Amino acid sequence: MTLYIKNASFIDWQSLAFIQTNIEVRDGKDGGIKFIDEIELSADDTSKILDAKGKFVTKSFGCGHHHIYSTLARGMPAPAKNPQNFIEILKYVWWHLDKNLDLEMIKASALASALYCAKNGVTFVIDHHASPFAIEDCLFTIKEAFETVGLSHLLCYEISDRDGEKISQKGLEETKRYLSAGNQGHVGLHASFTVGKNLLRKAVKLAQDCETGIHIHAAEDKADQDHCLKHHHKRVIQRLFDAGGLDLKGSILGHCLHLDETEKKLLRDSKASWVVQNVESNLNNNVGLTGYSNHGDQIMLGTDGMHSDMLKSAKAAFFVGQGTEGISFPGIYERFRNVHKYIKDNDFKGDGDNNLVILDYPAPTKMNADNFLGHFVFGIESSHVDSVVSSGQLIVEEKKLVSANEEDILSFAKEMGTKLWGKLS
Repeated sequence: MTLYIKNASFIDWQSLAFIQTNIEVRDGKDGGIKFIDEIELSADDTSKILDAKGKFVTKSFGCGHHHIYSTLARGMPAPAKNPQNFIEILKYVWWHLDKNLDLEMIKASALASALYCAKNGVTFVIDHHASPFAIEDCLFTIKEAFETVGLSHLLCYEISDRDGEKISQKGLEETKRYLSAGNQGHVGLHASFTVGKNLLRKAVKLAQDCETGIHIHAAEDKADQDHCLKHHHKRVIQRLFDAGGLDLKGSILGHCLHLDETEKKLLRDSKASWVVQNVESNLNNNVGLTGYSNHGDQIMLGTDGMHSDMLKSAKAAFFVGQGTEGISFPGIYERFRNVHKYIKDNDFKGDGDNNLVILDYPAPTKMNADNFLGHFVFGIESSHVDSVVSSGQLIVEEKKLVSANEEDILSFAKEMGTKLWGKLS
């Protein structure tokens, strides 16, 4: 069945040109779109036609760094101790939560995250998962949940020595099994201060063997740098560089807040590594802020599991960027859209031109190629997402998930959330 969108005001996501057209949407991970003058269907044709009159159609969105495992944290019980710093936030909140996840909870978290992503116009998710006592099959579980909703994805498990060598080995084995099965993903690592010398060596070797990159938190807090200097006598980015992590195709380094000029130059000189900016998470954890203008051009945006709304993250990065680096409208839009460049440059599938969002945005003023970026920063929000097409398939129609049962997903998530909270207490 072919999908058509008629009466479209199409916005080219790269040139920002506005085109009045009808669109034929082709199915599949390698599918595309075709502009047509007329939609002519036979009487027995079952093709779907969406009317976008008065609305805007453009490429859907991608998330450069998510944590679906945090989905059931919303409203969870307070930690046993009030955290006083970043390490304590991890210890008493996130590591306490991830240790108590099981596969059912992971499935519920992934389904709910996928639901929220879809309804916010996000059709490609790069996820960084943790569940140290439910590692086996966790990546396959997330994959199945994402594909139930209809999202494309790039997954990894954040391997760490924080729970002992036996657990880190299980992380390596799950990663190898997942990637060897033909799935696209990364070799995930938590952060330098929880990754020992042997684990880093094994992870880089596994990434080389699987022809992919690593995905790691880097210098999110000053404590990561302090630990690296004390135990490895070098800074975090230098350590990753020396281990070969920056030479791997498609490596992703999250945060990169506390870097010196030598580290920034290493990132600028790397043609393979990308930085993900997660402003809201940085604010929430009080780890500091930085400008990214000296980190190179390969910077994209993520949510760090705070939510699944990339438009919200773009606005937050813009407003913070006013004070840290004087970022421009074109600059923030480029970072917002850089996830597509990352996916294409590294030959990952699922982000073709047949990934679209229809925006029901009743602009109070004219919108065209010249002023679109002003509307992007100050006007367009996730509440304007009307319908979403992922790899040619309609997954959201008139703000309602149609690829899966929305009520069942949320009911299951609440059930698993209650079960998780009971364990946390």
